[in-house]
Amino acid sequence: MELKELLAHFEKGDTLGEDFAVIELMRYYSREAQKITLEINTKFHEPEELAELFSKLIGKDVGEGFGLFPPFYTDFGKNITVGKNVFINAGCKFQDQGGITIDDGALIGHGVVLATLDHDLAPMKRQQLHPAPIHIGKRVWIGANAVITKGVTIGDNAVVAAGAVVNKDVPANAIVGGVPAKIIKWIEQ
Repeated sequence: MELKELLAHFEKGDTLGEDFAVIELMRYYSREAQKITLEINTKFHEPEELAELFSKLIGKDVGEGFGLFPPFYTDFGKNITVGKNVFINAGCKFQDQGGITIDDGALIGHGVVLATLDHDLAPMKRQQLHPAPIHIGKRVWIGANAVITKGVTIGDNAVVAAGAVVNKDVPANAIVGGVPAKIIKWIEQ
């Protein structure tokens, strides 16, 4: 199985954990991500170098104006897409097997977790994983230590308050906060 086939497996939302070849390939890319994030996290890099390393991590170019403050963590790396003028602050953790898309101008605060996988709830199937993508819209601002769960889309211009746990889609121009996150108010244009 090649990376392209594995990504197609994730995109379909197929249950993971039953096919050993899939698990082995996921582990291979996890080890590759560990090597690259270790390089990102353990010495100083100029912004251009960080953009190059992040591009290597995700297997495609990051958008123009990309910014990253290390440390950064991911357990896969190959299913992240980053638009132009995206900023990712220190301590973020991306679990990207299900797919993470971050559109132009998004700001990701300190310690944000983007988690695209859930384990099965049935105890005898707990090793199985269920992927679903996360989509962060244009000019979204996600506050420090927020958690975004699998399958969530955050609409353009929305704001996620610090510490929020977002488990449902967020409409464009909404400000959400709390656990679970709820709409607090709307941004006036």
